[in-house]
Amino acid sequence: MVGDQSYGLYFALFNFSMILNIFLDVGITSYNNRNIARHNFLLPKHLSNIVGLKFLLAIVYTIFSLGIAAIIGYNKIQFHLLFFLIFNQFLISFTLYLRSNISALHLFRTDSLISVLDRSFMIIICSILLFTNVLGGNFSIEWFVYAQTAAYVLTSLITFAIVLGKSGRIKIQFNLKFFLVFLRKSYPYALLILLMSFYNRIDSVMIERILPDPIGKEQAGIYAQSFRLLDAVSMFGVLFAGLLLPIFSKMIKQKEEVGQMVKLSYTLLIVPAIIIAISSVYYNQEIMAALYKSNTEHSSGILGILMIGFVGIATTYIFGTLLTANGSLKYLNIMAFSGMVLNVVLNLILIPRYHAFGSAYASLTTQIFTAAIQVVLVIVIFKMKPEIKFIIQLLMFVGIVVVFGTVSKSFDNWFYGYLAMISISILFAFFLKLFSLKDLYQIIRYK
Repeated sequence: MVGDQSYGLYFALFNFSMILNIFLDVGITSYNNRNIARHNFLLPKHLSNIVGLKFLLAIVYTIFSLGIAAIIGYNKIQFHLLFFLIFNQFLISFTLYLRSNISALHLFRTDSLISVLDRSFMIIICSILLFTNVLGGNFSIEWFVYAQTAAYVLTSLITFAIVLGKSGRIKIQFNLKFFLVFLRKSYPYALLILLMSFYNRIDSVMIERILPDPIGKEQAGIYAQSFRLLDAVSMFGVLFAGLLLPIFSKMIKQKEEVGQMVKLSYTLLIVPAIIIAISSVYYNQEIMAALYKSNTEHSSGILGILMIGFVGIATTYIFGTLLTANGSLKYLNIMAFSGMVLNVVLNLILIPRYHAFGSAYASLTTQIFTAAIQVVLVIVIFKMKPEIKFIIQLLMFVGIVVVFGTVSKSFDNWFYGYLAMISISILFAFFLKLFSLKDLYQIIRYK
């Protein structure tokens, strides 16, 4: 509705606010999830102190973000949008912290419902703004940001009420000694999130800043057309990680064997990832043409490249979560730093020459590289032996999906071919005994 340049401007600012939002969290959410999963009785004490800490960190984050924005030369319009995006990031971070308590208590059904609450509100609000005449037919990118703010405010209030019900009355405290002790324990998580945010989110910021105006904003918008779909499918991985972090933490503490749970969870995530990646390569033009009106010939190629990287992202959500639950933060931070350097260097080399396509290749390379390192770390640290039979099954499955993708392109109607490819691929996943609804139920019901 708003065009590539306006959305590209928003997308670059959004990712800028995402990169720096580590100052809102400093690893609190990840550390808290792991800690409360092991020691449920700490919830009331931690909640009273951490809520106060989150407000202090919000001030630090706001000052730091606006300061960096001034240094890199954002204009008045960009500052206006950035201010609301900063507030939105605070609301997201606050809700995620509250959700970490809910998942740590193994209230997974409640957590899953909350995880889609902000999107649900967003869909309702934007549907009214886009498909009715409330705004007189004038929809701008600012209204999109305002709708996000309203959705996040409602979600934060509802989530806070639920956590308050589980912990009892709280008294917000500003205990400096507690803050320092907690931050000292959580900072390795903060560093990891910051480094991973860099190599996941810096692409669009670099596109918009490196390329001259208005090419930079337009190319960031073209990149955003594809990246937002990658972001959407990545939510499946986020939900898996949210479930698995407290599960892995508890299993490791109780010295239980984690190998079977790792294989089970990885299979349940990597099978859809393979189907999504390959189908996006075969049907990238059709998907983008159905969603957008401009520049789809460019964004469709980017979609195929980025979605292959989703295989690496899915791998990270399983193996990275296990390493986080184990407290292997030193190795993870070295991995993430290597990924950040690789991504920035590749972007600096490729963006001036290939524009948004350069960032897509940089992202794909980084995701596969970091995922491979995490797999090796898990094999070494947990002394796991790779199952040759399982690897062969996955390779066979990739081949089968490619064959079905090729055959499905002969359909007269692309949508029916697309659905046929996905449906038959899922059936063969069951046939190869890779996929099982019983296995998914086992994770959800894990105590």
